Amino acid sequence: MLFLSFKKIFSAFFCGMLFLACLGGCSTHSVRIEPHDKGYAKVDAAQVSGLISRLQYQGGDDFSWMDLQKGIERNLRYLSRKPDKGVAAKYGRMQITWGMLKRTNEEMLGLLPMLEESPELLEEKFVWYSMAPRTLLTGYYEPYLEASLVPHPDYPYPLYSIPGDLQTLDLGKFHHRWKGQSLIYRQENGEVHPYYDRKDIDFDGALQGKGLEIAWVKDLVDVFILQIQGSGRLVLPDGSVKHVLYAGKNGLKYVSLGKVLIQRGLLPKEGMSMQKIKAFLDANPDLVKELLTTNPSYVFFRLDDEGPFGSMGAPLTPMASVAVDNKVIPLGSLALLTTRLPQQDGRGKAPFAKVVMAQDRGGAIKGTRVDLFCGSGPEAEFLAGHLTSWSHVYLPVSRTFLEEQEAAKAE
Repeated sequence: MLFLSFKKIFSAFFCGMLFLACLGGCSTHSVRIEPHDKGYAKVDAAQVSGLISRLQYQGGDDFSWMDLQKGIERNLRYLSRKPDKGVAAKYGRMQITWGMLKRTNEEMLGLLPMLEESPELLEEKFVWYSMAPRTLLTGYYEPYLEASLVPHPDYPYPLYSIPGDLQTLDLGKFHHRWKGQSLIYRQENGEVHPYYDRKDIDFDGALQGKGLEIAWVKDLVDVFILQIQGSGRLVLPDGSVKHVLYAGKNGLKYVSLGKVLIQRGLLPKEGMSMQKIKAFLDANPDLVKELLTTNPSYVFFRLDDEGPFGSMGAPLTPMASVAVDNKVIPLGSLALLTTRLPQQDGRGKAPFAKVVMAQDRGGAIKGTRVDLFCGSGPEAEFLAGHLTSWSHVYLPVSRTFLEEQEAAKAE
């Protein structure tokens, strides 16, 4: 029976995890020790002044503080649904509450019209914390794909919606240590199996004939890139455009094709980019199947007239929205990002500093890594494809909020 077979699988999984959990923390007086190089540290006044100066000179010629208005308003709509005293994240010794994030966004929103003339208000109104260790900054973008909404010989490769037989189990319901974790699976002949992988779907036709196709595109490699980016734009034969947005995934491990190519000696590590990966696959069509299937992870999509949307369910802002690990930087956070961005003219990297908004998550975004949404079009494609820079992230917190918290503790 299906129930018994699944029960056996889950029981073995549960017992094994419970045993490991007991090894790690069965003492009634256990103390969690945080590494000294992990967490948020308060930034002194002199460094804050320097950071604000960098914002003024490195934000770009067309930068306006008011460009952040809609994004911050989206943050506040998201944060308004959260309990003020609820813990959004605890990283190192710093506990970040939803109320802290809400107040910080509210104050930043109110300051936007004044920051052009009075950037020193950023120091006056906020306490700044630096995140350690530093972050690896990468980028993502909206690729354009030539596509058709009806089957056509010129567009042989389908994009699929979420299959009806894809099942998700919330493991947090079984043990608190698994909170936030899920098991994605399918059922077949009374047995539970991992969901179909890339080889099953793209090359063995596991989803063919099930009415799941939402569009067809010209190039299978473009499908692969779209899945890495998470969303894109379909350019249809009549010139119209549809947004294609992330809807779900098969739950299998993401494997970086770039790393596979480097490990096999097919491409050098130096200068690795999405453009070089695509050029290699275009030049070696006989290797496409073998290489693409090294990544079993598969993404499903939906069509929309708007987008792209981040994990908060709100539109993303190019060069201002970032994808994060929300255990480190909660969704709805504001942050100052300082880094160096690659230049198309081949002159290396140029300094860049900007206030960004944590509005998205990504399967490969873990720890302090941050993924910058670069927008759409050729410039965005270049930047996202070449962006791999060590960067620094600084979190602002409302000074008034902190003072109120201290006063409440003193009472």
